[in-house]
Formats: sequence, C-alpha cells, structure tokens
Amino acid sequence: MEGNENNTLDVLYRSNNFLVVNKPYDLVINSNNRNYKSTLQTEIQMMFPELVNPELRHEFHFVHRLDYATSGVICLALNKQAAKAATTAFEREDIREKNGNHRMCTGGSAFCERPRDSRTVLLVLETGTRNGKPATKVLLCPKTGRRHQLRVHCSHIGHTIIGDYTYSERQDTEPHRTFLHSFRLILQNEVENLDVSTADPFSSSEAMNRWIPINSLQVLDSSVFATIDELTSDMS
Repeated sequence: MEGNENNTLDVLYRSNNFLVVNKPYDLVINSNNRNYKSTLQTEIQMMFPELVNPELRHEFHFVHRLDYATSGVICLALNKQAAKAATTAFEREDIREKNGNHRMCTGGSAFCERPRDSRTVLLVLETGTRNGKPATKVLLCPKTGRRHQLRVHCSHIGHTIIGDYTYSERQDTEPHRTFLHSFRLILQNEVENLDVSTADPFSSSEAMNRWIPINSLQVLDSSVFATIDELTSDMS
C-alpha cells in the first residue's frame, strides 16, 4: 500500500501560520501502518524538515482531512494558536471529519444507524462524455463535514463519482483515479483568513481524463462561486 509516487506535492500557500498544499490522489495523510511507505506527512517532512514538530503524534497540525483517493487543497497549521483557530473555524461549520475506510450510508438506508444531518450544494458545470460514456462535471460544496459525505450523496442520487471503487459496488475499476478533487478552501479564522484554490485537474486537455465536454453551463470562475454562495445561503 504505497502512495502514488508519480505525483508531486505542490505548495499553494505558506505563511508563519499555515501551509496549504495540493494533496495528490491515492495518498494517505498519515498512518501508523508501516505498509504505507509514502504519506502526505512524510512528503511534507522531506520538503520542510524545519517545520516538523516532534511533540505531535504525526509531526504536523492537520486541521482537516481528505480521503486517500481525493486530491486537492489541504491545510496544515504551523503553530498551536493557528491550529486552535482553524479547528474552531471548522467546528463552526459543523465539520466532524474522522479517519477510516468504512462505507457510509444515508438515513434512508435500512442499514444506517443513527443518521446525522448532512447537506451538500451541487452545481452542474458541464455535461459530456468520459471514455465514451455520459458524464457530468459538477461543483460540490459541503455544508457539513461527514465522513465520505460527497461520495455518499452522489451515490444516493444515482450518480456515483467516476472511479469511486467503494460506492460503485467495486465495479468502477477502469479509471486511473477517483474523480474527486478539493478545488478551493475558504477558512475564515481569528489568526489568518485563507482563500486558496488549485488548478482544475479534470480539464479536457488532460489526456488521461478522457473527458469530452459537450454542453457548458457554468465556467469555473468567481461567478460560479457567487452562485454557490446564493444556493448555500438558502440552506442556512
């Protein structure tokens, strides 16, 4: 169980308080399992040995999580004050992220125990084909932070995320990756406000994506985030 060694770690932002990086897909954040020779923790450790805090169990303050298969924006706090401020900010948005690879479910499932409220805003960007099959490119904004929330909600409405092995009942094995990416992180906190984005990894120009857009409904720019903000405010 090794990380994807073909990916490189891109630093998106660094200050005295925070380090924000673009996590590669198929890479765990940290692990006590020695079978994982490469993790996000070890990658950052090699790049920034001066930032390692030996007093921490995993050497860095990871203030939120991304699944193994998910790429994109992830933030580390570089001091105790920043870590506390960031954690408080996430908690204000009712985010409760946990480790683990157990399959989650929606409240409508007969096998779902103690369902918890979870909300996601979905906006369609493009429709087209991926490897010759119909597909839709969407922007998702979680209003809560349940484990596997976006993957569960997409599966629940009958549109499982491309390459999601777990929620496709282990059927979607052809794609080179799960097509889920953390594109933007907005973190308003008492120490330093953050608004960090990445490039779009799912453009049609990337040959491995095999994505051909046919109809474009929204462009991934500031206007689309204004639309998301409007939809999000309606859920408050």
